[in-house]
Amino acid sequence: MPVYCITGTNRGLGLEFVRQLAQSADNTILACTRSVSSDLTDLKAVASSSTHILACDVGDLGSIREFVKEAAKILAGKKIDFLLNSAGINPAGWQSSLSLGPDDVLTQIRVNVLGPAKTVEFLLQADRLAKDVRIMNMSSGLGSMQRSLELKPRKFAGYSISKAALNMLSIHQAGDLKENLPGAVVILMDPGWVKTRMGGEGAILTPEESISGMLKVVHGLKEEDNAKFYHYSGKQVPW
Repeated sequence: MPVYCITGTNRGLGLEFVRQLAQSADNTILACTRSVSSDLTDLKAVASSSTHILACDVGDLGSIREFVKEAAKILAGKKIDFLLNSAGINPAGWQSSLSLGPDDVLTQIRVNVLGPAKTVEFLLQADRLAKDVRIMNMSSGLGSMQRSLELKPRKFAGYSISKAALNMLSIHQAGDLKENLPGAVVILMDPGWVKTRMGGEGAILTPEESISGMLKVVHGLKEEDNAKFYHYSGKQVPW
């Protein structure tokens, strides 16, 4: 029975990950949400009997530490086979490099970069990651330097910067984890332009299409895929 840990599951792509994975009774799912006191109606509606809803605010180091402790209790001797870091924010999408809000950029770095960094770090310290764990960090086409240069109209600068930083973090994780977990594979994923609250009305993909594609990629990963940047379709994304 594989164990999945997914961040940012109260809505959007994280919620769809839970919905699709919960369709198999063989999957144990740790569904992480910023707060268990918020409205979790949608998440509870798709959860299975083997889905555990846990608080994990990836923008708060204390919250991540508490999550790891709770996860260890629930898993007992089991370890996480698939860690899907899908939580992320884009609070100031209208900003260009000429109008960046310092607080907005720092907040995105804290959530979009340090969140996945510390989630992996703390789970590793607690010995909760399987020796051949598959880690997917949710990036974006906007994290690609080539694609960002082509972007018109010019916007999403802070988000692009944070996702480019996440890309570099993932490269380091892909190398550093080999010292402790030789079979580990870390990848980045571009989910495409998806019809979520973040994606907006003009998006072209449904969450079902995007997540189905991403899971196909994740489930097919081999050791030689370590440190690669994938599109949900399975194609590689240019750096």
